[in-house]
Amino acid sequence: MPAEVAPSARRVRYSRIRELAEMAMRMDGVLKLYFGESSIPTPDYIKQAAWQALQDGYTFYTENAGLPSLRRALAAHYRRLHGVELDPEREIVITASGVQALNVAIRAVLDPGDEALLLTPAWPNGAANVWLANGVAREIPHRMAGGRFQVDFEALEAAVGGRTRLLVYTSPSNPLGWVARVEDQAALLALARRHGLWLLADEVYERLYWRTETLGEPAPSILRLCTRQDAVIVVQSFSKSYSMTGWRLGWLVARADLAGKAAQLNEYIVSHAPSFAQKAAETALERGEEELKAMLARLKQNRDLGLEALRAMPGVTTPEPEGAFYLFPRIAGVEDSFEFCRRLLEETRVGLAPGSAFGEGGEGAVRICYAAERTILEEAMKRLGAFLKNWQPVRAPVL
Repeated sequence: MPAEVAPSARRVRYSRIRELAEMAMRMDGVLKLYFGESSIPTPDYIKQAAWQALQDGYTFYTENAGLPSLRRALAAHYRRLHGVELDPEREIVITASGVQALNVAIRAVLDPGDEALLLTPAWPNGAANVWLANGVAREIPHRMAGGRFQVDFEALEAAVGGRTRLLVYTSPSNPLGWVARVEDQAALLALARRHGLWLLADEVYERLYWRTETLGEPAPSILRLCTRQDAVIVVQSFSKSYSMTGWRLGWLVARADLAGKAAQLNEYIVSHAPSFAQKAAETALERGEEELKAMLARLKQNRDLGLEALRAMPGVTTPEPEGAFYLFPRIAGVEDSFEFCRRLLEETRVGLAPGSAFGEGGEGAVRICYAAERTILEEAMKRLGAFLKNWQPVRAPVL
């Protein structure tokens, strides 16, 4: 019998976002709203800090957990933003991207056959990392109530079984823009305590929060509610707040035993994040507030522009996003969101992400990243509106 690819790897589906994007990359003049990144490049002061770090010799190995100076800077960051005291030596681990933080955290808590519950629609990398760990990903869709997405706690409670070990949620949410309120976080934490589960919060978009009068105030963190003994993991990244997507630099915060194991696992995956990038991240934390707030002001204007345009389109329902930089409109008649996005791309050169890429509850919707330049977003909304006037629904294929 010939050698085969491992079943755990085969269970990981090809990203439908990437599939659509690769079609777009073969075309000219595409308005790219499918990836989750700003069109604004990394600020010069961060790039200059990386160059200075290279000149200063930060080209060698660091601790698996990351530079102590960056971990101390992050501890100060949490103290300032959330009033939370963390031990930088035992509870913070630097990773080579937010997705790598997800990877080591999930590998540290799941054995083969263990189950993870994931609130969806959600960025697909969480479920993919569960499957890669030979675990079982079970999706619990958000429900719509009162004009906003909400956690379906009844379905969540019913889904907990004998092999359930982990509960994963994202707040602010990619792709929904939903933000867990304090009462939601308290209920999720109580459920995790009651059933002896690890609770993993993806808080990568915490600074992109619109339910506050002051731009830059963070979304509530689960770290404000839990104790240092709770089985809680927070995944974070420098990508969104500091326009550093290509730098691949993130971190996790967790109980000391989990953080220690995650640092050990770093050794066997990437050893550690790049040393000069870590020094640049220290500068981002130290000097980034002014640039961050200017970016947030632009994003807020784009959010409002996109909302207004979508709500004027017939058959389109768009909940108001409370955080992140996405709109997730549901379009009446769309049963195959990938086919809808493919036709939109081919006929109008507007690139959106299909809702089906984000798991259960996502079909029938599309994700629009409004972090693009305003002129691109305006033109994309015009083309989408014109396309919908002539669009005829296509039935989903029977499999």
